[in-house]
Amino acid sequence: MNLKQGKNGHTYRVLKIDIELALERRLEALGLTEGSFITVLNNDKRGALTVKFRGTRFALGKRIANQIFIDEVYTV
Repeated sequence: MNLKQGKNGHTYRVLKIDIELALERRLEALGLTEGSFITVLNNDKRGALTVKFRGTRFALGKRIANQIFIDEVYTV
């Protein structure tokens, strides 16, 4: 599933980032890499969503969020 399909308050592991190289490098510089954890803070389903990774909050546009593939992390 992609990040845009993520639910508020859920934490996910990034499986793949499939976007143009320059933007992928920028996300890597911010700390968003394959294998990192990301929490969806606000996903209103219409446009941008707010996420948290590496202790910092970010807003990501719909186009970018659609290209970040994730898997839900289940806690016990």
